[in-house]
Amino acid sequence: MNAVSSQYAVLIIDDEEIVRDSCTHMLVKQNYSIRTASDGDTGLRMIEQSRPDLVLLDLKMPGLSGMEVLERINTVDSSIITIVITGYASLSSAVEAMKKGAYDFLPKPFTPDELRLVVGRGLEKRRLLLDAAALRREKQMIRDHFTSIVSHELKTPLLSVQQNLYVILEGITGDLSPTQRDILTRIKNRIDALLGMIKTWVELTSIDIKQLREKFTPIDTPSLVARALEMLQPQASAKGVHIQLQSPASSEPRSGHEGTLLEVLLNIIGNAIKYSPVGGTVSVKIEDRISDLRVSVSDNGGGIEEQDIPFIFDAFYQGKALGTGGELGSGLGLAISSRIIRAHNGSIAVESEPGKGSIFTVILPRAAQTKAGDGDDELSERFVI
Repeated sequence: MNAVSSQYAVLIIDDEEIVRDSCTHMLVKQNYSIRTASDGDTGLRMIEQSRPDLVLLDLKMPGLSGMEVLERINTVDSSIITIVITGYASLSSAVEAMKKGAYDFLPKPFTPDELRLVVGRGLEKRRLLLDAAALRREKQMIRDHFTSIVSHELKTPLLSVQQNLYVILEGITGDLSPTQRDILTRIKNRIDALLGMIKTWVELTSIDIKQLREKFTPIDTPSLVARALEMLQPQASAKGVHIQLQSPASSEPRSGHEGTLLEVLLNIIGNAIKYSPVGGTVSVKIEDRISDLRVSVSDNGGGIEEQDIPFIFDAFYQGKALGTGGELGSGLGLAISSRIIRAHNGSIAVESEPGKGSIFTVILPRAAQTKAGDGDDELSERFVI
């Protein structure tokens, strides 16, 4: 819509005055703001100055052709809807114009109803494009705000604790017994891990996928899983949860980003521990297959409601945690994990039955299948939360 009113702005570019006038009369009752141009150069100047919502464009004009105007419109603002007007003899040109970005075409002669119908559809398309752009901007603001909270509100106090631990461990405040030093060293290691995790989360909100893939290195998956289990053992011990690991004697290294894959394992195994009953069991199984490598994490917790399963990888979605007193997380862990694995051209599968627990399976393809440029469109440039 134009900047000064809620009306849709329509620009008619045609070298025939009778076409410009007839289109104006046909649309005048639709409460559009209508302007006209008799040639392509004038029309382009008006487009650059006022950015109309929709352009009715004649393909056959002297001077700058309609096809050239169409290409220039896309460089000015690709969300502007363009409908080409053409004679029956040039329908092939109209089809070519649609391949170049035109929304639709009208063959001459056309009735008022035909014009109003195609213009109405085009403006609805324009509205949807503008709404989508507004949602993307809002999402970006939320993401930036989230990054600020994580990097400042969480990181700052942890850095302060870490600094004090350095002072104590250096003996500046007095001698430590071996037991005290061991406890403080473990606390320091956990804080280091938390700071690393926060750093990863912050990076994930804006990281360039191509740059992430450029940092792929050969990953020994069993060693990475063992590292994740070691970090999560205190959490499991505190709840009396027993962890079982089934791993092959050897495994072919997979190409990936070690830090982000560790984040996925910590999240999925950590969730299994979190949602297991006291004294429960979490089983981790590594399978090295011909086509892919799989890490399955199963628990005997309350499971996931069937209606929640399609949405558990959506950002900020929080389904009911069965059998855990309604314990909920941030709604971000699985969303981030899913994006990390898709950046590795893999996937995460989930099976769950209320009362019988859940199985999450991370599936990673062989290294030859993981290369820059692969993956879905959502991940073609940046992670989004």
